[in-house]
Order: sequence, then structure tokens, then C-alpha cells
Amino acid sequence: MTTGYLTPEQNSKLRRWERWNRNYFIFAFVALVIILVFSSQLGLSSGDDWGPLGLLLAALVTPIIIFQLRLACPACGVKIGWQAKLMAPDQCKSCDTFLRAKGSSS
Repeated sequence: MTTGYLTPEQNSKLRRWERWNRNYFIFAFVALVIILVFSSQLGLSSGDDWGPLGLLLAALVTPIIIFQLRLACPACGVKIGWQAKLMAPDQCKSCDTFLRAKGSSS
């Protein structure tokens, strides 16, 4: 199978996913640090009970999982999933398409 490159439209769609994923990760990280540091002052946790703190943590982590599971190769449609981390991988393992537009500097 020959390797190809993404079209500019496919590339922009993938960059949009990376931008959303990165921005949400930064937001969630800052929010988690603030929540965990100030959880007792905010009344979210007490000694043995996670109560609202557990729900808040789940609510912040769930979108990260959803973002990861929604990513698919724009060329072949195969889900990339956890291979992606914060940014899309360099190449799709299924169709060998480079996940950058040809001549793209990003």
C-alpha cells in the first residue's frame, strides 16, 4: 500500500482535534490541581469520604477519554484511540497515511 498525505481539509480537521484535546487537557490539569489542593477548604472531601470530590474528578477525566476514543484517521476512518496521546501520531498504522498535509509546517 502506498503512503499518502492528508488533504488540507483533513489536516485542518486533525489540527482542530489536537487543539481541543490540548486545551482541555491544560484546563483539566489546572482544575484538578486546584480542586485537589483546596478540596477540604471547598468542603468537597473529608477524611474517609470522597463524595462530591470523586464525582468532580470523574467529570473532569471523562471528556479526556471521550476525546481519545473519538479520534479517527481522516484518510481511512480507523479509530486511532490511545495511540494518539495529546497529539495525533505521525502516521496511521492502518493505512500508512502521514497525518500531516504535504508541505505542512505544523
